[in-house]
Amino acid sequence: MITDVPGVLVGHHERVGGGWATGTTVVLVPEGAVGAVDQRGGAPGTRETNLLEPENLVQRVNAVCLSGGSAYGLAAADGVMRWLAERNLGFPVGTQPHEVVPIVPAAVLFDLPRSEWGNRPDAAFGYAACEAASASFAQGTVGAGAGAAVGSLKGGIGSASEVVGEYTVGALAAVNAAGEAVDLSTGRAYAADHGDFGVKWPSRAAELPSRRTDLNTTIGVVAVDAALAKAEARRIAVAAQDGLARAVRPAHSMFDGDTVFALATGARELPEATAPFGAAARPAALDALCSAAARVFARAMVHGLLAATTAGGVPAYRDVWPEAFA
Repeated sequence: MITDVPGVLVGHHERVGGGWATGTTVVLVPEGAVGAVDQRGGAPGTRETNLLEPENLVQRVNAVCLSGGSAYGLAAADGVMRWLAERNLGFPVGTQPHEVVPIVPAAVLFDLPRSEWGNRPDAAFGYAACEAASASFAQGTVGAGAGAAVGSLKGGIGSASEVVGEYTVGALAAVNAAGEAVDLSTGRAYAADHGDFGVKWPSRAAELPSRRTDLNTTIGVVAVDAALAKAEARRIAVAAQDGLARAVRPAHSMFDGDTVFALATGARELPEATAPFGAAARPAALDALCSAAARVFARAMVHGLLAATTAGGVPAYRDVWPEAFA
């Protein structure tokens, strides 16, 4: 899970049932982390992403807010800011400890059809997600994944991690895409070869109701305990988008606003280059982390698919192919 990276916490808050199927997920880094972002697709919904450009002033972020609710859901980040400000966590702008501005980039996914109109996350969702943050968290139909859908199936929150040498790379994805994550003629996930998911992949087609193409968007975070500059962290986010494209077909469409954030906590230094692209070179070490970022993000997306439960009228994988979990 992404919290295998020390210093990273995750919290969810969602409402499911009674006309609701939406929520918010917060990835907290109380000690701060260098932040970056990569956004693809034609329908993004984001906040505070320009400050993550390498040439801009702010280097470290305090949290990333992922939310349902389309552009309305960006309000959830207000609650995250309030929670952080109450703890004096943020970018210092004065002489007193409380004179800070919390840095909370955010992205939203489109899940409005799964709730009654007007039921969407607000600042209270973001605050509650922070209150729930810990190193242990649920996957599936929770948080920003509560109302998610991927193609014809229910999407959800998924996470994964991998150790690369002395570094740990972790990912969290809110799986909500216009494309399919599964070969519907067999029931096998497109990224099935990226890990052991504890299921026996089926080999039969399933009858599924066709789903109208909604605005969608997969959003997520990849974290690493390496000390990276903002430009290097962005390479991690770029690579994670490759993992997204391995897990969903098609990816990055005009109906998606796929956005992946990167967080580098800085606990371990990368080796300095002793020769261009040599075994101990910094670019080679960064490249290994990028390769891992693609793998763990793809695995996180499969975990989100498998852990999801039916909600908002969208069938879950586990209900369509229950034999996979036998």
